[in-house]
Amino acid sequence: MSEKSENFVVTKSSVLPACGDSDSQRRVRDLLEISAVFTLILAAVWTPLGQLNSVLVALATASVIVFALRGRWSASEMGLTRPGTGAVNILLIGGLVCAVIALTGIPLRSVGTGYRVSWVQAAGYGFWSLQQEFILQSVFFLRFEALLGSRRAVFASAVLYSLAHLPSPALTGLSLLGGILFCDLFRRWRNLYPIGIIHGALGITIAASFPDKWMHHMRVGVGYFSMH
Repeated sequence: MSEKSENFVVTKSSVLPACGDSDSQRRVRDLLEISAVFTLILAAVWTPLGQLNSVLVALATASVIVFALRGRWSASEMGLTRPGTGAVNILLIGGLVCAVIALTGIPLRSVGTGYRVSWVQAAGYGFWSLQQEFILQSVFFLRFEALLGSRRAVFASAVLYSLAHLPSPALTGLSLLGGILFCDLFRRWRNLYPIGIIHGALGITIAASFPDKWMHHMRVGVGYFSMH
């Protein structure tokens, strides 16, 4: 079996404080960085498309990049350097969950049809899924892990992830479960790439399997109220 991520918990950047930073300072910094990124994401999600929305998206993107570059975690701890670690297990788990979702959607066809995603949309969503996983794992999870420990960080990160999918009841609930799955897989194997793949596959499967009148084209925030 692939090497487990518990090895990462005792790496140098996890146990050695940054030069000149006390433990309390690092904890405050972690909380502020989590809060800043999450607030900017919510602001962007709940702002109609336009100039202000573009500015908020740019600020959120910049904050993620700056915090990742200035953080005390290595590229390996952020899941960026070992694409093969746990990949088979992660993809098998993701495939199984996709199958369960697809089977669950069969009796729901009487309620309404799903949203058929084009190949172009699927490719774009796949890239966006990897970006979401980077934010979820390399920004939120790692900081929550330093604050709360690995297992509690799984649930704390998943809660933030689900809240970003409001006001859609279906997506919020599914995102909580998905967030727990994604974060626990990252906790075990520290590998963003296969997690990003199954994230994209699960999203497309949900869109195609569940009635679109429930899912609103998988839109969240202010976009949830527009089906066009």
